[in-house]
Amino acid sequence: MRQVEGREWWLWAFAVIITLVLTFGILSLTFPRFHLPTDGLYDLSLQEWVRALAALVLLFDIYTVYQHLQLQRIRRQLAERDQIFQLITENAADMIAVVDNGGRRVYTSPAYEKLLGYTAQELAETSSLEQIHPDDRSRVLKAAESAKLTGTGERLEYRFRHKDGSWREIESSASAIRGTDGQIEGLVIVNRDITDRKLAEEKLAHHAFYDGLTNLPNRTLFLDRLQRAIAVSRRHKEFKFAVLFIDIDDFRVINDSLGHTSGDALLVRIAERIASGLRDADSLSRPRKDSKGKEGPPLDSTLARPGGDEFVVLVEELHDPSDAARVADRIQRRLATPFEVRNQEIVLTASIGIAFSSPESNNASDMIRDAEIAMYRAKHAGKGGCEVFDDGMQSVAVKRLRLESDLRKALELDEFQVYYQPIISLRDGHIVSFEALSRWRRPDRVVMPADFIEVADQIGLILNINSKLYEEACRQTGVWQGMFPSNPPLSISMNIAPKQFAQPDLAEQVGRILAKTGIEPSCVDLEITETIAMADAERSAKILSELKALGVRLSIDDFGTGFSSLSRLQGFPVDTLKIDRAFISKMENDPETAAIVKAIITLAHNLGLSVVAEGIDRPQQVELLTQMGCELAQGFLFSKPVDVATAEKILASDRDVDLPKAKAAANND
Repeated sequence: MRQVEGREWWLWAFAVIITLVLTFGILSLTFPRFHLPTDGLYDLSLQEWVRALAALVLLFDIYTVYQHLQLQRIRRQLAERDQIFQLITENAADMIAVVDNGGRRVYTSPAYEKLLGYTAQELAETSSLEQIHPDDRSRVLKAAESAKLTGTGERLEYRFRHKDGSWREIESSASAIRGTDGQIEGLVIVNRDITDRKLAEEKLAHHAFYDGLTNLPNRTLFLDRLQRAIAVSRRHKEFKFAVLFIDIDDFRVINDSLGHTSGDALLVRIAERIASGLRDADSLSRPRKDSKGKEGPPLDSTLARPGGDEFVVLVEELHDPSDAARVADRIQRRLATPFEVRNQEIVLTASIGIAFSSPESNNASDMIRDAEIAMYRAKHAGKGGCEVFDDGMQSVAVKRLRLESDLRKALELDEFQVYYQPIISLRDGHIVSFEALSRWRRPDRVVMPADFIEVADQIGLILNINSKLYEEACRQTGVWQGMFPSNPPLSISMNIAPKQFAQPDLAEQVGRILAKTGIEPSCVDLEITETIAMADAERSAKILSELKALGVRLSIDDFGTGFSSLSRLQGFPVDTLKIDRAFISKMENDPETAAIVKAIITLAHNLGLSVVAEGIDRPQQVELLTQMGCELAQGFLFSKPVDVATAEKILASDRDVDLPKAKAAANND
């Protein structure tokens, strides 16, 4: 704009000078003493001089008008740019300010009032630093000086006071304003309110390191703190710490019965209980004395939730291993106090594994793994206990992992086979049924169920194993019914694993297998252990009713080893009780055990149930059971579990039938 004004003043000055010169020239022609030369070179008339001067005036006027129009065009362009600038600044979400070299605000956009509450007049009356947080002013001044020197400002974040007194996070950038001489005359500062973005970033960062449900540190943050503890222990040999791995026993039952919403609410309260237990255990461990008799520092601990119903604790500054044991004991006693959930009292137990730091401790994940291994040992020992990790546990854990891997490979290679153990009628000594059992036939040996069934159930492979067993056993029983007809027909008994019983569509799965194999449902007997049946009696009754609706028979296996409620047992739609081998093996020499067996048989008969005695391996047991009125028995005395070919030979011998003829007859049918 200054250039336009200077150009305009020069134009007017030039016009005045030229006009004066031309006017003087024209007037001088009229002076009395003015004479034109009379020679041929200067022979010009007065009229020609006037015409020449008039032409010059006209040309100059045209030039002046042209320059004036150019200046008007430039003014319009500048006005349009100014209007655009005003539209941008007045409607921009960012706050724009122009600050002179003295730090005074020459211009502030309306966004300041919208975002920070200050009017342009209020800001103009104050220094540009007045509303900036005192701790950030030096950085802002330094950035402003740098922008004035270099002409380019750096991006800067600082706190700016809102008119209501709160502090807002501002992101700012500055650009230099240069004069005609190239000197910097001020700064254009663009500010953006990034408070919401900062809060969102903090929330994301929090979620990256903290559990969303309990607000405890998550596995990532816990691993970081544990790794730092390991680093400290390397530098200071006297620094000792321990990791506690806490697992809430049978928490799945709470989720299944009360729902996940109630389960989540309970987890929050469990976290609070554990945290308070840590504080109390910390106080219980003091005063702690060092080797010189001086009181040591208090225990420092970190509680985290890696996921599910599991918690981990890092207990630092241990003076004695018993400190960690006291922490674990205090946590367990805290959790033992009943919780009230949806007007129900719930008593929880926790299995805890402890791993202590050692000179060999190098990896945080390894320490958590060791504590988890110890926790599983505690859970296996009866739940609600506490175990300390040792190297032997690690070797057991390695074997367990190898077993899990081998089980998965065995399922892919179809190494699981069905074996059959006869169930004998004690009235006539004939085979009336078989119990189908899984055997893992490896290339070098046959693995017994006790060595793999529990692990297969825990990792979920039992679903595929038993599905194959059900289908194969039902199909084979149909074949045997054709080979060895009898009245009633031969039946098959199969076990329901805990993982299977937890499947909501168990009845549908069994129904599909019955339809596929074509066996009569009344020839199928499904066995569920007493412990599983009584864990959640209401749910068990529902599932057993769904199975019973298919037409199959139902048995309670291992009866007498659990905690049965006779009223609930009476409400179950079962047909048979199977007495556990633990009672059968001792009843000959222990009158009390014999009395228990007699009571179970009497109870079953009073409820209209038949009885199967398991684990028969001596003739004397058969004699006693027959006297007590037991109908059925199975055990090594009659036969071990055998493969299909051997089972057919046993059946042929029992039925007194020639096996080749029986096969031929069945094929003709």
